[in-house]
Amino acid sequence: MSEEKEIVEVPEKFKKLVEEIEKMSVLDLSELVKVLEDKFGVSAAPQMVAGAAPVAGGDVAPAEEEKSSFDVVLTSAGEKKIEVIKVVRDLTQKGLKEAKDLVDEIATGAQTIKEGVEKKEAEEIKQKFVDAGATVELK
Repeated sequence: MSEEKEIVEVPEKFKKLVEEIEKMSVLDLSELVKVLEDKFGVSAAPQMVAGAAPVAGGDVAPAEEEKSSFDVVLTSAGEKKIEVIKVVRDLTQKGLKEAKDLVDEIATGAQTIKEGVEKKEAEEIKQKFVDAGATVELK
């Protein structure tokens, strides 16, 4: 049995963290996952597909529930990039350089600004970005 390792590009800002994790034993990694789950109230376990409910005949049909949690995704900074950077800083509590880097990364693809936000808050955040001239999607 040959093992092929897939080469993964690790962003510079995570290299030190990934190197530390690589040194850990399986037991330590398991404990780390548990701590992170408890700390952030999340689960590393695979989740069932949300919004699908069985119907008569055994088929699965999408449920008609309204989505309650949204991700705010910045797709374009528009003309007023400095205003958009200010909004990113306010929302994420990032420093000026980190906020600017995040806005600059939009050139390579949309950037998620906040995850798991309630609908009302997501709409407010979206409006702040629109007022600053950016384009935002709620997913």
